[in-house]
Amino acid sequence: MSALKKTALTVTAAALLPLLTAAPASAIRKAEGPDSEPRPPAKMSTVGGARLGKAGTQVDLGKGAPVLPKKLSGRSWIVADAETGDVLASHNAHWRLAPASTLKMLFADTLLPKFPKNQSHKVKPVELEPVGEGSSLVGVKENLSYTVHDLWLGVFLRSGNDAVHVLAAMNDGVPKTVKDMQAHADELQALDTHVVSPDGYDEPGQVSSAYDLTLIARSGLQKKDFREYAATATAKFPGEPIKPPKPEEGEKPKKAVKPKPEKGLPKREFFEIQNTNRLLTGAPGIAPYKGIAGVKNGNTTHAGATFTGVAERNGKVLLVTVMNPSSHEGQAVYQETSRLLDWGFAAAGKVKPVGVLVPPKSAATKASPNPTSVGVGTGGKTRPTPLAAANSGGTGGIGTALAVTGGALILLAGGVYVVNRRWPLPDLVRRRPRE
Repeated sequence: MSALKKTALTVTAAALLPLLTAAPASAIRKAEGPDSEPRPPAKMSTVGGARLGKAGTQVDLGKGAPVLPKKLSGRSWIVADAETGDVLASHNAHWRLAPASTLKMLFADTLLPKFPKNQSHKVKPVELEPVGEGSSLVGVKENLSYTVHDLWLGVFLRSGNDAVHVLAAMNDGVPKTVKDMQAHADELQALDTHVVSPDGYDEPGQVSSAYDLTLIARSGLQKKDFREYAATATAKFPGEPIKPPKPEEGEKPKKAVKPKPEKGLPKREFFEIQNTNRLLTGAPGIAPYKGIAGVKNGNTTHAGATFTGVAERNGKVLLVTVMNPSSHEGQAVYQETSRLLDWGFAAAGKVKPVGVLVPPKSAATKASPNPTSVGVGTGGKTRPTPLAAANSGGTGGIGTALAVTGGALILLAGGVYVVNRRWPLPDLVRRRPRE
């Protein structure tokens, strides 16, 4: 899609903002027959293009383009070029559905810049009280201290609602955090999203869409820490304090003397946590996806399974979101994401985009009248640049360190939101052997 067309599409979307309030989740139409799946609302948002507001599958296959995979049961899904913003194909892209823990991407994108990673915080019992029954937990304990880095590992790897609520408490509480998240969603033009709880736990009225979750992921991935956490497969998490050994039976207890801590001796026990993103770590029946670099999965009774993933292959970076597949296939949300990623890499350059991921609201006001673009070649075409690869091994042998390139990650050119191709996504070629 040309820059001129993208500009026109962006301007059109901005002009239609007052009319873009999507139907609430309660407006989902009832299907005919007792065993039929719910149907999307008749009218949905048209942010990003008119076709994205239509029900059903939207795709324009060009010469040599592969057909879409047959085994797709997600109520809503989208395939987008993470760098250009082109939407290659979609299905009910703006259907407002329960997001489950994929909403933690918005939580992270909103709060990550607020606290330094090495800041320590002692958990108060009241901070864990809002954690919902049956929530996913990383194992945060009251009256113990954790660094911000520890807490973000708990959020991204274990989807820990306990870690979310501690970070929310550090941000002056859940109500303020919800307000901050909603404001950030509105800035990103993620207008299908209504935040009720920061952790994505099922709450009445809490909704998002495949389109919005993809916008949010794209924004988050422009932050170095977000990319690092999303790509981390395994890590060590602090547990209980290490207690001194008990005296043997018959031995008199020695007079308590405060010992000087040995250099390098840990004060806490640590236990291993693994990322719940099965395209990153693998699981029975599903292998790690080649080139995967995050982002976030979720699963609740109301939302079903949800997932947003980003992957790089041969210089092309794709984002895929799948919400609530109805298939009985094992690990269906990951299987369907894998198929859509495979299709997207094969179809890139052979399909006409059906829409675009719009820029944040502030992008248009900051656009330069005479922009100078980085990495743009002759004829207005972007020159491909290899992505920096991860080269340090983490727990379990999966590399997660990122080589960060200089320069801005986003460029504002004539009102068009352009993402620099020098995205330092991890390559994740070092993988643990499957057992």
